[in-house]
Amino acid sequence: MKEVSKAKFYLVKYFFLVFALLQATVAVVLFFQFQDTPRNRAIIATIFLLSIILFSIQVMVSDKIKRVAVSKKKVTILLGAKRKSYNWSEVKEIKFYTLLNLYSLKIKGKPDRIYFLPNAPQTILGVPSSMPEFLKKKISKV
Repeated sequence: MKEVSKAKFYLVKYFFLVFALLQATVAVVLFFQFQDTPRNRAIIATIFLLSIILFSIQVMVSDKIKRVAVSKKKVTILLGAKRKSYNWSEVKEIKFYTLLNLYSLKIKGKPDRIYFLPNAPQTILGVPSSMPEFLKKKISKV
């Protein structure tokens, strides 16, 4: 059973947060650095609004991205030190988003979808590469 590396998982999970903080920092530096003209205010407001939008995306997305280990018999969701295992019969649906290189997993009886990364790149610039045979049978591509 293989799961994605911790570095890749945390990079994807907190990407929008880091980018939002970077945008907010740039807006604050521009606010204190440049003259107080209407054009500069508009640029600063636009950059700060972008950081608020990115932070909102982070709040909506981050709790849905999980570390998942996939094997031929079961799917294991890694929640820190805890592990929650499901048989493939409990999986209602699994989709692969080619452009994002991301899987979507729906488990029977659970209201939310779980998004996870493959342990190896499944696509290179949107072109599919090798994928485990047992997953090819179970997924639908989007």
